[in-house]
Amino acid sequence: MTTTPTPTWDVIVIGSGIGGLVTASQLAAKGAKVLVLERYLIPGGSGGSFKREGYTFDVGASMIFGFGEKGHTNLLTRALADVGQHCDTAPDPAQLEYHLPGGLNVAVDRDYECFIADLTALFPHEASGIRAFYDTCWQVFNCLDAMPLLSLEDPAYLTKVFFRAPLACLGLARWLPVNVGDVARSHIKDPALLKFIDMECFCWSVMPANLTPMINAGMVFSDRHAGGINYPKGGVGVIAEKLVAGLESHGGAIRYGARVTEVLIENGAAVGVKLASGEALRAQRVVSNATRWDTFAGEGGSEGSVARPLVDEAHTPKSETTWRRRYKPSPSFLSLHLGIDAAVVPEGFHCHHLLLENWAEMEAEQGVVFVSMPTLLDPSLAPAGRHILHSFTPSSMEHWQGLSPSAYRAKKEADAARLITRLEAILPGLKGAIRHQEVGTPRSHRRFLGRMGGSYGPIPALRLPGLLPMPFNRTGLQHLYCVGDSCFPGQGLNAVAFSGFACAHRIGADLGLNPWALPA
Repeated sequence: MTTTPTPTWDVIVIGSGIGGLVTASQLAAKGAKVLVLERYLIPGGSGGSFKREGYTFDVGASMIFGFGEKGHTNLLTRALADVGQHCDTAPDPAQLEYHLPGGLNVAVDRDYECFIADLTALFPHEASGIRAFYDTCWQVFNCLDAMPLLSLEDPAYLTKVFFRAPLACLGLARWLPVNVGDVARSHIKDPALLKFIDMECFCWSVMPANLTPMINAGMVFSDRHAGGINYPKGGVGVIAEKLVAGLESHGGAIRYGARVTEVLIENGAAVGVKLASGEALRAQRVVSNATRWDTFAGEGGSEGSVARPLVDEAHTPKSETTWRRRYKPSPSFLSLHLGIDAAVVPEGFHCHHLLLENWAEMEAEQGVVFVSMPTLLDPSLAPAGRHILHSFTPSSMEHWQGLSPSAYRAKKEADAARLITRLEAILPGLKGAIRHQEVGTPRSHRRFLGRMGGSYGPIPALRLPGLLPMPFNRTGLQHLYCVGDSCFPGQGLNAVAFSGFACAHRIGADLGLNPWALPA
């Protein structure tokens, strides 16, 4: 008679992105024995940082939500506090400055009334529509902010939160199937202003308004004024480092250079993982912080993949096929990490910018350009007299595959030079001010982040009813959960933190670890 080995861990989390780390640290705080397995050498994934020649560069975006001090949408603040950690932050006076076709320039002021006044000055004939649209976003935000954001898969949580905030729950349910475009068009007629709202959505969802869920927009369009954009001092990677410290202080562990190649399955349930080294580790529950494509087998899951999916085709639930029909991978990015002379940066220059020269190019290869200059908020990230300039533009893997090493290097240099030329529209003289340069491509993102095609997450493949089709944390495979941007509510650090809170709560309910009372 054979006996089943006793699980070494309560929960194993595959990947140390912010979603995975919030899940792991929340579970450790509840008393679970948790292990995080990270394929790379540092935590954070696209929410990490790396150092070069005195510069601290953020891997991904540095426009960070979730560090407010009030309400329930300040999920990064709450996640850190729950494990005894805190990030010092620098407030950004503006979310970003748009540089759009036709000379349409808008800086989104941290103060809501200032932003509304600035936008109304550009579109005075739409004054009432502007106010009505953005006030509607506040209605959504207020519903979210009235309740602790935990797992919508837990009936006990839903019952408790309904009795605490019944009107907020009903209000939230109303907005779940709605997209931004429908709301915007009900209040606004000017095509140029509707294009601006498309870009307001695209800058964080990589989708125009008609494909962007209203729940997400309510959070972003309002939290930038409520909690504000706050940059973590020391770089975005500090968030992951502090979550790891909190995890370890509560008895959890993380292993680097530990690449998971397979989820172990017995009797139709996940029982652990297998590493590239051949080592097998067992757990009561397994969480994948990999993308859905890298987690499950299926059509579209091999092109641009780093390795075979963690779950083979025989054990992949049918629900994943449905999900792949509804969602496709967003493009990856061409990224420039520059160290530049501070003298080239004019007084009053904002930290974040978005540049587009032609509306027809908004969703095109290398169409929109994003710019971050975090040293304007934290000068310690660069040597004295220098600034960091991180610029990135959407780029698909298909444009980078099949190139010889020399052709790949040549394309990197040519595309980077073209991007720098475009950036000189807002920073004249930039080319001559560059003192350090790193170029990342979709192949870089695939290699270092382990994401299929280097994608930054799923986007709708067709028009969908808001967030309703998004999968939650439980999967069709027993004892296997997913967390991160492939799950409700989607992309962005605060969104994947929400996913982490939800995943930890659902597993906590399944393992009997959750406290009875809701968080304050």
